[in-house]
Amino acid sequence: MAIKENPELFPAKISSGYKMKEIRFSKKMKIKTRRVLVAGVSYTIRPSFVMPYMTGFVEDVESPLFLRKFAVPFWALSHCFGKNPMFWYRLEASLGRNSLLGTTIKSAEHLPRHLSVDEKHTRLLGNKTYIATTAGSGCILGASVSESASEEDLKKAYSVFKKEAACVNPEYRPDTVNTDGWLSTQNAWKKLFPGIAVVSCFLHIFIGIRDRSRKKYKEHFLDVATKLWDCFRAESKRAFSQRVRRLSERCQNTKNKIPEVISDKIKKLKDNLPQFSQAYDFPDAHRTSNMIDRLMQRMDRHLFSTQYFHGTIESANLSIRAWALHENWLQNLLISASLGGLGMGPPNPL
Repeated sequence: MAIKENPELFPAKISSGYKMKEIRFSKKMKIKTRRVLVAGVSYTIRPSFVMPYMTGFVEDVESPLFLRKFAVPFWALSHCFGKNPMFWYRLEASLGRNSLLGTTIKSAEHLPRHLSVDEKHTRLLGNKTYIATTAGSGCILGASVSESASEEDLKKAYSVFKKEAACVNPEYRPDTVNTDGWLSTQNAWKKLFPGIAVVSCFLHIFIGIRDRSRKKYKEHFLDVATKLWDCFRAESKRAFSQRVRRLSERCQNTKNKIPEVISDKIKKLKDNLPQFSQAYDFPDAHRTSNMIDRLMQRMDRHLFSTQYFHGTIESANLSIRAWALHENWLQNLLISASLGGLGMGPPNPL
């Protein structure tokens, strides 16, 4: 019955039959687990109220792990709940081994067609690094640490999302991706998903103007900002393009005395008009980075509270992926993370 109702939690070939193997007894946890053989590969059936590798009962560790969502330090968890700080550190890191996308989305039809991506600037042992973050359907679906913001490193970091998506649907290709305009990010996504429409974030044009002119050129800022958002609200691609061109002409007209910090940004918008206007070809595409910005604000607070990363790039990846999966429904998370959330075989079949 469970196999028919939730096939995504089991190996794909289990529908062809399986063979019962031995029953193992955990002296540490005082519980029994059953082993089954599916297509020549052995799997362990572990109850959802027990943590992976028999590290503890979910009921005992759910509250401490929930507090990690608010960056409560490991030594404080040890003081309040027992064990030692390294126990809680390893327990949290183990969550990061699961597939972010595969644990969150279990069926191909729920894969988002429109994504938003950005890089969170952070530090690893004092050196600047970046978290290549992918968001869709209001959730963080990818988070990988990149050593630099180069096209090659970002492609490698974002490819983790592609690999995890391929485990859900090998033919998956999103329609659009919203970026902040960084060329390396745009090129990385074009190479990962050829034919994808890369939409530049309209909000970043406004922010670039606001941060440079809101106080010094207040009157000009308010006037141009109003007209800029009028462009955004245009109902068609043609109307949008026309309004942007008219606004650019107005800003370039010396009679209006528009400061360069404003006119240069409007000119940039006009020169790259296709990157913004193509969003009209996809009504559900993200025209701004609002969704991922809200998610990354929480990420920023978490990184500041933990004072960023202090180990290896591998441990940094486990840490940020575990944070992205943290919720107060740990037992459901463990069920969703069956087979590592990937729907694949165990890494070390016995």
